[in-house]
Amino acid sequence: MEGRYSLIEGVRARIADEQGTLYKEAPYRVALCYPSPYHVGMSSLGYQTIYREIHQHPGTSAERVFLPDDVEAYRRTRTQLFSYESEAPVSGFPMLAFSVAYELEMTGFFSLLELSGLPLLREERTERHPLIVAGGPLTFSNPDPLEPFVDVLVQGEAEDLIHTLLEAAVSMEREELLSFLARTPGFRVPGRGGARYFVSKAQDTRLPARSQIITPNTELRSMFLIEPERGCSRGCHYCVMRRTTNGGMRTVPPERVLSLIPENARRVGLVGAAVTDHPRIVELLRTLVDAGREVGVSSLRADRLTQELVDTLRRGGATNLTVAADGASQRMRDLVDRKHSEEQIVRAANFARTAGMKQLKVYNVVGLPHEEDADIDELIRFTTELSRIIPVALGVAPFVAKRNTPLDGAPFAGIREVEAKLERLRRGLKGRAEVRPTSARWAWVEYMLAQCGPEAGLASMDAWKAGAGFAAFKRAFEARGCVPYLARRVEDGRRNPTVWPTVPAVAPPGADMAAPVVGARPS
Repeated sequence: MEGRYSLIEGVRARIADEQGTLYKEAPYRVALCYPSPYHVGMSSLGYQTIYREIHQHPGTSAERVFLPDDVEAYRRTRTQLFSYESEAPVSGFPMLAFSVAYELEMTGFFSLLELSGLPLLREERTERHPLIVAGGPLTFSNPDPLEPFVDVLVQGEAEDLIHTLLEAAVSMEREELLSFLARTPGFRVPGRGGARYFVSKAQDTRLPARSQIITPNTELRSMFLIEPERGCSRGCHYCVMRRTTNGGMRTVPPERVLSLIPENARRVGLVGAAVTDHPRIVELLRTLVDAGREVGVSSLRADRLTQELVDTLRRGGATNLTVAADGASQRMRDLVDRKHSEEQIVRAANFARTAGMKQLKVYNVVGLPHEEDADIDELIRFTTELSRIIPVALGVAPFVAKRNTPLDGAPFAGIREVEAKLERLRRGLKGRAEVRPTSARWAWVEYMLAQCGPEAGLASMDAWKAGAGFAAFKRAFEARGCVPYLARRVEDGRRNPTVWPTVPAVAPPGADMAAPVVGARPS
């Protein structure tokens, strides 16, 4: 009993720290579930937006549920998962709505169902069980692995779709509801119908998404998040948010953004796929900083930076400047249509140094199709050059091909191959720059889930039951016969001939490496 009480007290302490928590007595309650811990989920702008939308719908309310920080404590004390707002058992809600951000949150999804006392598989549940709904960023690419477990998939932007779903759920019996949603654009009902890989678009009047609750217990401590733009005007071949995904970039006037920021919000985060592409971003930043607020920006594009913009960020409290190169060499950036040149990134480094920032963080990917050692060596040479301007931290992620992108179906480079590339980077940059890689093994697991179908979801369930370690995933994918989309495309000869199979030959290792080539091949 003491163990259960401490779990409840931990939730109450978090609630006490919040500003903006919503409470509403309503005949229809939704358990809004996030399959990662509280400090991650409460940093999700989409999750907070849907929380507010559900509360605004007549006759409905939302109560939040997160993956516990200590799942074993719930199992050990036999504590059934409960909601934050009313501490009610999750299994008693008529609907559980999950927001799933990316593939590796599948294990959190299973844990939430288990701790709620609910069967994982859709076929094992009856009308007595809650309706299980899933949406979120994962539906922009490949939600297929979720199919065996959910009753309804909400695909794409959900600000309008959530109201369609709630209106139907309140007024219809379960069978009628599922049949209706299977015929309604934006929904997929496994086993019944709905377009596959459909990405819904919310009405512009619903923009911008913004925080409902401010809390110090998040990744972005006590920061109010708001989007000055949605979508992207660029065509990077690896990105699910590229311009063709959902109608390009939609901007929100700074006046509207400013009108929605609470007076007591001292820290403001501007969130979006391409915030610095907003035509009035400097004006918006200047207004926020001149009002005495700290400001953060989620996506800085090196080719859009100016000294004024970087200086304004520094006045707003930023100590580091973060940009993404997303290609080990200019050849690789050209391959993925990443509109950045070395010259632009060097200019960003100089802006950061002039502004008095401490560090330049550069995000990159390795393992793109046709990447060779010479490309990695170019990254070493260029990062070394940047480190002479300002200290550099290089974040490196293995490339994972996603559905609904031009690089869909591109192969994973291989765990050993990626690890060798990362080791080459570490050796080449030792004492010159900090290298922060993500796991090649877990990138492969992500790749399998991104490129396979419902069978990969069943495999991830098997792996979760076996402890959710890498070896368990490897065995489960093999046992379930999971075959990446690449193999199916190659088998019937339908590779995309315009993007990943062809690329200009790389220069021999060491060629022209002695002389700086900054800006030699601007995009």
